Amino acid sequence: MDYDDYFDAALDTLHQERRYRVFVTLEKDAARFPYAVRRTENGTSDVVVWCSNDYLGMSMHPGTVDAMVDTARRMGVGAGGTRNISGTSGPIVSLERALADLHKKQSALVFTSGYVSNETGIATIARLLPDCLLLSDEWNHNSMIQGVRRSGAEKVVFRHNDLDHLEDLLKAAGRERPKMIVFESVYSMDGDVSPIHAICDLAERYNALTYIDEVHAVGLYGAHGAGYAEEVGAQDRLDVVEATLAKGYGCIGGYLAAKTSIIDAVRSHAHGFIFTTALPPAVAASALASVQHLSTSDAERAAHRRQVQRAKEVLTKAGLPVRANPTHIVPVMIGDPERTKLASDLLLDEHGIYVQPINYPTVPRGTERLRITPTPFHTDALIDELADALVAVWRKLDLPLHAAQAAA
Repeated sequence: MDYDDYFDAALDTLHQERRYRVFVTLEKDAARFPYAVRRTENGTSDVVVWCSNDYLGMSMHPGTVDAMVDTARRMGVGAGGTRNISGTSGPIVSLERALADLHKKQSALVFTSGYVSNETGIATIARLLPDCLLLSDEWNHNSMIQGVRRSGAEKVVFRHNDLDHLEDLLKAAGRERPKMIVFESVYSMDGDVSPIHAICDLAERYNALTYIDEVHAVGLYGAHGAGYAEEVGAQDRLDVVEATLAKGYGCIGGYLAAKTSIIDAVRSHAHGFIFTTALPPAVAASALASVQHLSTSDAERAAHRRQVQRAKEVLTKAGLPVRANPTHIVPVMIGDPERTKLASDLLLDEHGIYVQPINYPTVPRGTERLRITPTPFHTDALIDELADALVAVWRKLDLPLHAAQAAA
């Protein structure tokens, strides 16, 4: 048996379907963000990054950088062990208190990534509930899907944001059976939002817990950056909030916030928490500085909203197929994996613009796209340059533009 044949066949399938992932080596220039240095065998060049999840640029904020550097000098760069052994540091305890306060919950628990907090959190909570039924939105992130699978609990998938379908499933389960509705606030590929209040209404009516993923919303929405639930006044209606420190807050790590009984149960039973090294103190201190800053400063959010709105307006006016939504995600639709990859390559090689191609399984087949994420640091001039570059690429690939632009 030649084991390599199996791996080669798996890779060949990805190549044939134009889904093989190629990493671009970029070194972010903190002083000139959104510029980065691209490294290739032929040397280096400047590119403008248009697909970063560092939505507010908090990874470069002086407060977050200073907190990390100062703490690293005092405490080193590693945690030294799991939380149980030697990894429970002052900065991580302070961070958890701040996150609990941010989401108006009794307690919070920090994990090494948002993926881990989702997968571990969902799986652990469901396992602790007898005969639990998990009701999961069909567009949920892979980390949530894996958490549902790992739980071993029965699952039903409701059509995306379909309240009637969700209610039918809840009604069929009955009020007495333990149930948890698992959904996101901001869906990161289309940029649409969930009807949080309506889902909470159903949860109350049919006696279900609610578990919301605020990964693409914390830092960006709400008066204090607590997420989309704060934006719509629904914080006190949600049982479990999961989010990340790696996007709006510009650091790394994930967390859960809920009642103390839930958090303590997860802390005591979650293998993905118990058996892994803790978040380093320097990272926790940096994340804490970011959370604290964004809880009182709206300047970053206001600048972000302004540039997102301008980008949507300029790209749409240029005739590009921007999918409308109420959030900071700017999907430019193509609908073909090969041409999506070609568009990304042309933008990078000919225009010095980096936007990664989004293909299946991240999005359904036939909805392939470029996912653009403006930041406060993308100037009006950069937005205009992006529009011109996209139009040039669209014409080169014979992709459809709106009639007004196509005739120009």
